[in-house]
Amino acid sequence: MAPHRKPRPTGRTRAGIRTPALATAALTSVALLSQTATAAPSADDKPSLEEVEKKVGDLYRQAETATEKYNSVKEKTTKQKKQVDNLLDDVAKRTERLNDAREELGSYAAAQYRTGAAAPDTAALLLADDPQEYFAQNQLMDRLTDRQQEAVDEYVTQQAETSQRRREASEGLEQLTESQNALKAGKAKVQAKLAAARELLSQLTAEEKARLADIEQRRQEEADRKAEELARQQASAGSRAESVQEAQEAPRETSTSPSAPTGTTTTVEDSTYATKAAKTLAFARAQIGKPYVWGATGPGSYDCSGLTQAAWKAAGVDLPRTTYDQVKAGTTVSLAAARPGDLIFFYDNIGHVGLYIGNGMMIHAPKPGTYVREESIFYDGESSIHSVVRPA
Repeated sequence: MAPHRKPRPTGRTRAGIRTPALATAALTSVALLSQTATAAPSADDKPSLEEVEKKVGDLYRQAETATEKYNSVKEKTTKQKKQVDNLLDDVAKRTERLNDAREELGSYAAAQYRTGAAAPDTAALLLADDPQEYFAQNQLMDRLTDRQQEAVDEYVTQQAETSQRRREASEGLEQLTESQNALKAGKAKVQAKLAAARELLSQLTAEEKARLADIEQRRQEEADRKAEELARQQASAGSRAESVQEAQEAPRETSTSPSAPTGTTTTVEDSTYATKAAKTLAFARAQIGKPYVWGATGPGSYDCSGLTQAAWKAAGVDLPRTTYDQVKAGTTVSLAAARPGDLIFFYDNIGHVGLYIGNGMMIHAPKPGTYVREESIFYDGESSIHSVVRPA
């Protein structure tokens, strides 16, 4: 999982709960460590501060990647369980109908036995593994009344369909078991990564923790600077676009043509998106301060994709569960064209996602031990940004 940082104590005011210095410092990466990157390991082979920091950052990124895979398997397992439950219910109903058909045939067999007519044939039918094969080898059908023949046909159909559903249920149960085992393995992998990160952090001295906090502070200042730079670029681009649109629409104001102005459709689409995005961000802001819990989808806690899914759900838009699928659920736009409500994805493996709120900032659920908060989209450097997607 990616390193995630706390808001700095001075400068830009941020909503949400600030995380402890140690928790946020643990999430820093190698990007801004050039000033200390040459530090050598101590004589007792204890890892250097830079080595610990890099390892912790890697472990958290790996944990978040494992979390998204866990979410994917969990979603698959939930669907499989529902399918298997439906199959088992269907098998139970079909078995009941099959028993009814068998009882009806049994009553005919009893009647034939009393009259001495073809009792052995009907009895053999009830015990046959394949009734259709039995009919092919015997001439029982010729001695049945129309109603008896209908009962036999019903019995044969019910047996074939019930057997097919039983096979499907058996296969479904096998697949479900495999998915459940994969789910357990995924959970263990996440927990192992987090435990390893905590163990490394527990070995830091007070001085090392202070140094990490100082590095984190400088990193946050750089992230804020980049966010402000992006905000200026977007504001400038927006002003130019408005000027162009005003120039294009000016002649139409005096035109007597009844045709609709070019760009009306785009304006309506923009307005619709802005309305949905406003609802999305209002929901996300209401979650600020709630804890990150891997695999959580609310309402009391969230992981990164759980938060974005729930926020857009509040606006009536259904997003897939995982970052891997959410990145495909919309239109990719450039970072310069990002608008409030867009999804910002991070890292080559698309392991993290946040909600863009404008001015280079986002709301996201960072990592275990932290809370939903506002933060610069450059929190882990510009190179960590994978893509921007507009979901509606």
